[in-house]
Amino acid sequence: MDPNTPQPSTTPLPESVTNALMSIQPRYNSFHQHNAIPSMPGNSYSHHDPGSSTSPSGSGAAQPGANSNSNNNNSLQPATTSVINLSNSSDVVIGPMTQYQGSVTIYQYMDATVEASRIASGRNNQNRGLPSPEPTSVLRQERYFIYGALILLTIVAFSVALYFIINQTQSNQPTSQPDILFGNNYISGTIPNLGNGHLVIDRNNWGAQVSIRGPYPLNKPIPYVLITHIGVQSTPCPDMYKCSIKMRSIQDAAVAEMKLPDIPNNFYLGGDGFIYVGRGWDIANAYANQTLSVCFMGDYIRYEPNEKQFSALDHLLAHGVAEQYLTPNYKIVTHNQTKSTKSPGPYIYRRVSKLPRWSPCGNPGFSKCGSELDLPAVWDQDFPKKSNSTPRDAV
Repeated sequence: MDPNTPQPSTTPLPESVTNALMSIQPRYNSFHQHNAIPSMPGNSYSHHDPGSSTSPSGSGAAQPGANSNSNNNNSLQPATTSVINLSNSSDVVIGPMTQYQGSVTIYQYMDATVEASRIASGRNNQNRGLPSPEPTSVLRQERYFIYGALILLTIVAFSVALYFIINQTQSNQPTSQPDILFGNNYISGTIPNLGNGHLVIDRNNWGAQVSIRGPYPLNKPIPYVLITHIGVQSTPCPDMYKCSIKMRSIQDAAVAEMKLPDIPNNFYLGGDGFIYVGRGWDIANAYANQTLSVCFMGDYIRYEPNEKQFSALDHLLAHGVAEQYLTPNYKIVTHNQTKSTKSPGPYIYRRVSKLPRWSPCGNPGFSKCGSELDLPAVWDQDFPKKSNSTPRDAV
């Protein structure tokens, strides 16, 4: 090459610029590593004048005919590399319009001092818009906290739901009840319970007259259950206090007005679902021996009985069978089937006549109730007779 030919002006590539380019341009770094561009102050780049036909070359580039095994490593450059610097350019076309000999690498760089300071301070343009590691860690911790709280709330909600389900299941299961002994032979100071809240209120609990008792012992096992009501426009009693008052009134009226030896029935069913002991299991009622009379407390021509009373009836009769006070095949009859009376009222009669143990005896077309046991045609053994005849004794 003619030494007088003007050479392209070269500007030494500062080390800071080289380092900045290496840190911000991975492609340059890769090229630098594989093509042995030394990262020393002696590096240079060529600014090629577009109007010149001379190929740009670095000051340290090997000249034609030069020894490629020179010991000066600082002057090693790729022999066929062209460096192009484009700035503030538009509509740049690199292709068939321009031909280059050898490989072409395009470097993009800016003021190394500014870029180096941005890299050193962590404000590099390439990192703009990317979250720093510390905020990412904080967001991750917040996300873990939210997930943990949701899992904890789920566990608590599941535990509460399971608790209510278990309690509801246990409350629906029937509880076993101990055997109940009626009369005066249970532990003093206690009130027997037939189950399902049906307390048995004995005579001394509701205030019966101590010296008053029926005349006949009750023959057992008992084959008939007689259902009656109080009548005489009596309102159903709602609680133990009012039912106890009603029991004392019934006993007083039976002894003083009806001239009976005691309260008429064996048991009374209050509107509170409690069972009030009248003559009990051991003394015959005022209607007929070999029968157990159960009275609904109220006038059920006017009022309807409640479900507590029928539930109490079921518990009482089941207890009678369990204790062998009643025969296993006992029959249920109503008062108007054994005597001309409106007792126990249409509301009770409709319910009792649908019970499986109800007997149609005494109705038209059927035999008298108790005729197979030679019971009287009219069940009123303790009631004073209109004639002067002596009352019939119990069978």
